[in-house]
Amino acid sequence: MSEKWEADSSASFVRRMGKSSHELGQTSGNSSCPDIWELDNGDVAVIGSDLTASYEGRLPAGVSVDPGERLVVIPRRAILAAKADIPDA
Repeated sequence: MSEKWEADSSASFVRRMGKSSHELGQTSGNSSCPDIWELDNGDVAVIGSDLTASYEGRLPAGVSVDPGERLVVIPRRAILAAKADIPDA
């Protein structure tokens, strides 16, 4: 049995996965949200809109958002742009 995963808040940003919001035309001004980043420990940081409260009563069976977690939504274009940077395994 594998041990429980814990987020490591000391991990550093290594590289953007995909294109920036500016490159995708998904933002205006100086805002840089949404974004996807690989961390130095291999984990991934996602910056998006916090919609936890909006989805709380509509989560599929077996899905939960535990205390300390947030449900974050990013545009489809952002994840598709990152696809080439996401390893297969």
